[in-house]
Amino acid sequence: MITFKAEIERFDEMGEKSGWTYVFVPQVVANQIKAGCRKSFRVKGKLDQVQIEGVSLVPMGEGDFIMALNGTLRKKLKKEKGAVLELQLEEDTTFKIEMPEDLELCLSDEPHLLKNFLKQPKSHQNWYINWLNTAKTEPTRTKRIVKIVAAMDKDWDFGTMMRDGKPRPDDRTS
Repeated sequence: MITFKAEIERFDEMGEKSGWTYVFVPQVVANQIKAGCRKSFRVKGKLDQVQIEGVSLVPMGEGDFIMALNGTLRKKLKKEKGAVLELQLEEDTTFKIEMPEDLELCLSDEPHLLKNFLKQPKSHQNWYINWLNTAKTEPTRTKRIVKIVAAMDKDWDFGTMMRDGKPRPDDRTS
């Protein structure tokens, strides 16, 4: 297990990562957790005294990574941008996300839908599944399944689907 400290940061404008709150994991630390890895991988351990598992480290280029801190995790930590966290991390090799049955049924309606989903990088498949599984109501879950099916019909990755229909900064009028 690797222990280090990192400041909580937030992206202002960073494409699909705009508004994300995260901690930076430098290449030297990432290599101690999973040597030579340059793509997303899962970690477990502690952020301060909060246990985590199955949390993604996302590559940022040059071998550096970030760990996104969602609102639920920030509430548990009771910390926001500018605060320092003590991280104790190791690779989480046990974490596996299963495709929900309702999503699989909908994607199986047309062969190309499931094929397009399964050719996505594992991290994108997990993002789709996690996004679906965080729906708090059945109508929201249904809307998300419809959006995922439409994205697979267009062969979109997760970021493209999430940006669809949102105004771009250069589209806004002042």
